[in-house]
Amino acid sequence: MGRRILLAMCCLMTACGQVVSATQDEDVSVLHLWHQRFKAISGMQRSKRAWVIPTISVSENLKSIPSQVVQIKSDKQYQSSVIYSIKGPGVDEEPKGIFTINKTTGIVYLNAVLDREKIDRFKLKAFALDSDGAPLEDPTDLEIVVLDQNDNRPVFSQALFKGYVLENAIPGTLVMRVIATDADDANTDNAQLKYSILHQDSPEMFSIHQDTGEIRTVQVGLDRESVGSYNLTVQVADMMGDGLSNTASAVISIGDLNDNAPVFTQEEFVMDVPEESSGLDIGRVSVTDRDLRGSPNWMVKYSIISGDPQGAFAIRTDPQTNEGVLSLVKPLDHEANALHNLTVFAENEAPLLSSVPHTSRSRSRIKVNVKNLNEPPVFTEDPMMVRVKERINPGSVIGVLTAKDPDVSLSQDVRYLLVSDPANWLLVDAQSGQIGTRYSMDRKSPYLERGWYTALIAASDNAVPPLSSTGTLSVEVIELNDHAPVLWQHSAELCSSPHHGQGILLSATDEDMPPQSHPFHFQLDQSFFALTLNWSISEVNGTHAMLELLSEVEEGAYTLPLLVSDSGDPPLAQLHMLNVSICRCDAVGICSGSAAALFSSGAGISLSALIIILSSVALLLVLALLLLLFRCAASGTAQKGLLSESEDDVRDNIFNYNEQGGGEEDQDAYDMNRLRNPAMPVPPSPCFKPPIRRDAPYSQTLPRYPRRPSDRPSDIADFIQDGLQTADSDPSVPPYDTALIYDYEGEGSVAGTLSSIFSSEDDSDQDYDHLQEWGPRFRRLADMYGNP
Repeated sequence: MGRRILLAMCCLMTACGQVVSATQDEDVSVLHLWHQRFKAISGMQRSKRAWVIPTISVSENLKSIPSQVVQIKSDKQYQSSVIYSIKGPGVDEEPKGIFTINKTTGIVYLNAVLDREKIDRFKLKAFALDSDGAPLEDPTDLEIVVLDQNDNRPVFSQALFKGYVLENAIPGTLVMRVIATDADDANTDNAQLKYSILHQDSPEMFSIHQDTGEIRTVQVGLDRESVGSYNLTVQVADMMGDGLSNTASAVISIGDLNDNAPVFTQEEFVMDVPEESSGLDIGRVSVTDRDLRGSPNWMVKYSIISGDPQGAFAIRTDPQTNEGVLSLVKPLDHEANALHNLTVFAENEAPLLSSVPHTSRSRSRIKVNVKNLNEPPVFTEDPMMVRVKERINPGSVIGVLTAKDPDVSLSQDVRYLLVSDPANWLLVDAQSGQIGTRYSMDRKSPYLERGWYTALIAASDNAVPPLSSTGTLSVEVIELNDHAPVLWQHSAELCSSPHHGQGILLSATDEDMPPQSHPFHFQLDQSFFALTLNWSISEVNGTHAMLELLSEVEEGAYTLPLLVSDSGDPPLAQLHMLNVSICRCDAVGICSGSAAALFSSGAGISLSALIIILSSVALLLVLALLLLLFRCAASGTAQKGLLSESEDDVRDNIFNYNEQGGGEEDQDAYDMNRLRNPAMPVPPSPCFKPPIRRDAPYSQTLPRYPRRPSDRPSDIADFIQDGLQTADSDPSVPPYDTALIYDYEGEGSVAGTLSSIFSSEDDSDQDYDHLQEWGPRFRRLADMYGNP
């Protein structure tokens, strides 16, 4: 097998690592020496060895280009010609053309300036071929290392560094760190950096660590209020501080601490405010604070610590100016206190450092003068609440609503005026404020709300201009029991046997309101003992009761006197007549009609009997018609006789009545004794029917009369009209031409006069001469009004 030898180098490295170039003869001698040594070794070991090329070092930035780097040889060159070549980055790969080789001699050349910071080593492959292109040796590695030179300055990571430290920091407090880098080889002194401070503001408060670049405080005394920031110039240098260098700036800001208490600019502030005002700002107070403006160490909180026991004042901070704004939250009274002395205290939002002493200048006085103004009268009781009974007499005094003028030093008079009286019930005395009634109060008036009547009364002074205030009068109108309950039912049907059907449910109503109305009490008139044997009443609730039979009674019509009373104070009762039809009922309790009962009975009625009944009814109708004609004729004769009698008999035809009734001709329609004695009890009829007029239908019920007349004249006309309509439909009162008697007719009635004297506007149209024929009394009238 062929023996391989080591190719010799043309450049030998010195002890310091630099490349020393040799001449071609020296290279041959050196390679020959290497060849002899390898032959001896190969002869001793008798083994194959591959050819090896040691690492070649080349310095960057060499200016002599091209430059010989190394020469390679193969021991096969003595046997035949050898062709050398190299491949790899820097040769035939990017970056191309940096290295080339003489294919005959095996010398490698450097063709460009190297930059270690870009490429620090090149790994190539060396080849030895014969003239036919066949390899003589196996390819071997050729590594070229670029040696570093100090050709790069250190660079700071930023041109300006910013730091922050609180004032009053202790020495050794870390503030910030500056950082620099060097592109040279970190394993050489070319990249060994050192930091220093070239310049800083006086006094020198900071130092820098030469290896780490940390900046720390070196002494006490940092005060933001004195120096707010410090400017430093820092330097970094390589070669352990003796090589290339660079500089940067550092700005250190001093942070604020609350080491200054706020101080008032004045020891005393004076302000004015009008009395009876509120919700307004009355003045400002100011302070100074050396701490950082806008920070919690500078912002001030104000408080009133004395002089305001009623809480009439408030103070707040203006966030823009840091001033204290004093405001009034409650009205002040000059007469009560004309001067207020307040003490206010100022403190920061952030707590003051414990090492900082408090100062008395954080407190100040504020004098507030209250200006006197005219004030409206003040009611001593508002609202004033009184209780009166309804139907109180007009002119009654119900209370005194008084007001006082707070301006006691002005000696002003107070006058009263009724400004709201919806029902026109009240009167008020302008001087004393005494309140009386103009009319009686009605509990049912629509002007009442839940039994209360509200009026407004104004009190005004006599200042210029006058001031007034309004007081409220609340009157509770107490219900009186002035109405008896009224039974709703007037007629009903009931089964003759108590075992069939149900009873009659009775109900009543009362115009009064509780507690003067229900619960109602229903009972039969105790004066008729026989009723209690067959009838019973049991209460269902406060307004209803059940009427039931105790034993079976005969069929027919019954009138029961029922006494219904209320629970008022005192209680009122009213007797009512209830028409009850007793009938026979079927198995389910349904009452059969009288005609049905008659025809369903077993007796039966023949045709002749029915004719007799109908004839009797017709005869009664004819007799009634003849009686009516007779009375009409008799009435005409009586009128003629009144005018044709002699003078001596005239007085016998004139009757004197205290009631405005229908005359003597109307006595058959109604009992005149009832007119003269309205309170006289009425004995019940055989079937307990109430006394009604003959011209009233049997089924007509008693109407409900209107309440007592109002005391207000405007309501009299309506009351009279309602009374007349009710009286016309009431079968138990005198006929329509019998006038009702009223206690008071009121004033200003819209109704016209009923007198015939004013039936004509001119007396000349009347002829009074015929009065001469009426007797001596009328003859005098004829002389007064007749023609002379």
